[in-house]
Parts: sequence; C-alpha cells; structure tokens
Amino acid sequence: MIKQGLQVKLGQSLSMTPQLQQAIRMLQLSTLDLQQEIQQTLESNPLLEEITNYEEENYDIAVDDLSSNESSVEEALPDDLAADTSWDDVYDMSASDSNISKAPSSDDSNLIETLNAEVTGLKEHLLWQINASNFSIQDKIIAATLIDSLDNKGFLTESVEDIYASLSHQLLIDEDEVTAILHYIQHLDPLGVAARDLQECLLIQLNHLHSDDDLHHKACLLLEKNLDLLEKRDYKKIKKAYNLTDKEYEQLIYLLRSLNPNPGHIFEEKAGDYITPDVFIRKAHDGQWIATLNQDIESKLRVNEYYKNMIQQTANTQDKKYLQDNLQQAKGFIKALQNRESTILNVTNEIIKRQSAFFKYGDQAMKPMVLKDIAEDLGVHESTVSRASTQKYMHTPHGIYEIKYFFSSHVATSTGGECSSTAIRAMIQQLVKAEDPGKPLSDSKLTNLLDKQGINVARRTVAKYREALSIPSSRERKCLA
Repeated sequence: MIKQGLQVKLGQSLSMTPQLQQAIRMLQLSTLDLQQEIQQTLESNPLLEEITNYEEENYDIAVDDLSSNESSVEEALPDDLAADTSWDDVYDMSASDSNISKAPSSDDSNLIETLNAEVTGLKEHLLWQINASNFSIQDKIIAATLIDSLDNKGFLTESVEDIYASLSHQLLIDEDEVTAILHYIQHLDPLGVAARDLQECLLIQLNHLHSDDDLHHKACLLLEKNLDLLEKRDYKKIKKAYNLTDKEYEQLIYLLRSLNPNPGHIFEEKAGDYITPDVFIRKAHDGQWIATLNQDIESKLRVNEYYKNMIQQTANTQDKKYLQDNLQQAKGFIKALQNRESTILNVTNEIIKRQSAFFKYGDQAMKPMVLKDIAEDLGVHESTVSRASTQKYMHTPHGIYEIKYFFSSHVATSTGGECSSTAIRAMIQQLVKAEDPGKPLSDSKLTNLLDKQGINVARRTVAKYREALSIPSSRERKCLA
C-alpha cells in the first residue's frame, strides 16, 4: 500500500531572470550583430535613444562659419526675390556648368569609381556582362540560369543536361544552345568561370593565350592527360613523360602557375567581412600595456526623458503600462550593454597580465592559457569568458587577433616548464621559412630541432600543427621550390 504525504525540502537553485538572459545573449553577440540588435531596439522602444553630440560639437563651428560668411551671403542674395525668380537668375552657373561638362581626368574618374564602388558578387558581375551583350531575351534567360548554377568558386554545379531539362518546358531550345551559351560565359571575366571541373577551367585559360610554341602544347597535354601528376607534384614523372630539361620544366610550371584554379576567389575576397576590433592595446609611458574599448563602435544610449516624464502625466492606464514596460526594458538593455563592455574589458586586462610577453615579442612568446585561468581570476564561469572571447577582436602591435586566439593548450619542456601550442606553431613556421628550399625539413627533422630547443613534442603533433598552418609536406615543398 502506497502512503501519501507531504515533504518539505530546502535547496538552492539559480533562476535565470529575463535580465540575466538578455545579458548573456548580448555578451555572445559579435560587434556586427550587436549593432543590428541596438538598431532594432531603438526602432521598437520609444524610451530608448542614442546620445549624439553632433549638434553640440558643431554648434560653435556653425556660428563661426555663419558670421564669417554673413556679409558675402547678404551681398549674393537680393533683398526681395520675385515669386517666379529662378535659381539661375540669381547665381551664375557658368562655372559649375563647365565643371560638369568637362570630362573627368583619370584620377577624378578613379576617385569617383572608388567612392561609388559597391561590393559585387561573381554572379552579379557575370549578369552585368550578359546584360551588356547583344543577347536575345531567350539567350539571357539561358545565361541567367547557368550563372545561377555556379558555386562560390565559379564552377558549374549542375550538368548541361539538367539545366536544359529545366528550361525546355518554357523555352523552345536545343541542348546545343545551352552548351553554346555556356562556352560564351566561360570566356567572360573572370576567364575560366562556369567550368565543369578543374581541368576544363585551366584549359580554357591556357587556350586563351593562343600560343603555338612547344611549351604551350606540352602544358595542354599535361592538363588533358596527366593532371593527376600535377596535383601530386610529381615533377620527376612529369619531366620524364614530356622529356623536359630542368629549365623547360621551370618554364612549364611558371606557365601553369599563372592560371587561376579558382576564378571566383577574387569575388569571395571582395565580399568578405571587414574586422573591426573591439579592444585596442597600446603601450603607456611607463611601459605597461593598456586596453581600451573601441570608441567608434561603442554605442551610447540613454532613457528618453520626454517619454519618461509622460508616465506620471498619462492618465490612461494602458498607455502608462506601455511606457513603464518600455522604460524597464530600456534600462535593462543599457545595463546589459554596460555589462558586456565591462566583461570584455576585464577579460582583456587579465589576458594582458598573463600574455605580456606576446605583446612585446609576438607568437613565439605566447604562454599556455585556458579559459579556467581567466575565469578563476575574475570569479566568473568559464562560459562567460568563452562568450566574451568569441567573435571579439583585439588590435595589438602585431595585428588584429580574435580574443580566443590567446587561449591554447600546453606542452611540457625538458626543463620542466610549459610551452603553448601557439608558440610551437610559430616556431615551426619560422623553421620552415628559414629552411633550404632544395632540402626542406621533414616532420622528423622539425621534431628534432624543437627538441634541441627544449620542446618535447611528438612527430605526429608536429605534423598536425604543420597542417593547421597550411604548410605542405617536405616533399611537396621541394616540388614547389
């Protein structure tokens, strides 16, 4: 028989208030996402406004300009203007007209293009060229469909047969017409775009050179029949297969390296995001490193006093509740912003204390450090440090780094100390940079050289770090030499 009863238990639990949830969410936002969040909140909450000192800062300048130009303005404008007086009747437009009609110089043109330049993607760039051609409407539809089937690298992701099948129900065309339009696109800028594979991409570019010499012919044969040897960088077999001397081989490789295996790469770079640092690190007069928040991206918000005062003056209960709720949200939002900034600054200052050698000497002086180290110093949870480090950037004397870059595991040294994995990667990079191109260092040799410096690390670990740095193997580096 089950006996029913009541029991009282005493315990503790953490309650996630809406304010705490908002603070956590805002801390993990990147700078770009935060700016969007602020803009959306400003548009939706009338009790929140952005502080702008533009009028105050420019008031004195405006008064000075007005007083200095007052006499000239009075002279230029008549006391009384007829109602039908036109602007041209008052001001002489001959000077400005001559400037407008004058053809801009090359410098002026470049400046105008620079100021009005927009980030253009690969597909938009190709469509612009198609629209500027003499294509019929039907051909432009085919071209647009082909262009829409390209990936970011500029390669065709669907077969001509599939694209033809998707168009045949709305256009009276043959498959050959789709192929013809494809070949036209492949010779647009960038050359080799819309290729179906790497081989076709490189051959299009190579054939565009219209060279009849023996070297060009061998380069085409190499791409057509032995592309695998080129990908493996097996230079010995290439030289043997095409009976090349060392000089001819160098010329052949130079020719092939002039080709672009990724036609859409330049547009990927243009469309890339620009990194805006959240924190600046500078050296003070006393030699100490100081962290300051980026004032350009710091949002200064406040409660709108006009609407705040309306709360006491409003008799309508519903309106008063609406204003009170927005007032509470505005205060909470401002507090969450302040908490975000202080947390990022506190984490940065603790990193400076532990990684002061990095700011002076660079990557090779990086010390091992984990999230727990900073969390214990600040008395916060590791997840808080993680949120304050991810997608937040620090401007240092050695460049811009994501804050989480400064956290790395450690490797024991022969002297009983510790070395960070970041420092080891920097050492490997420096050793490879200083190696003899004709005799590149293998992973085993790199391991021995690190061991001589007191770094006990396994060969497989060296290989892992080398691959993370995008450094080819010793065999591949020798072939590229």
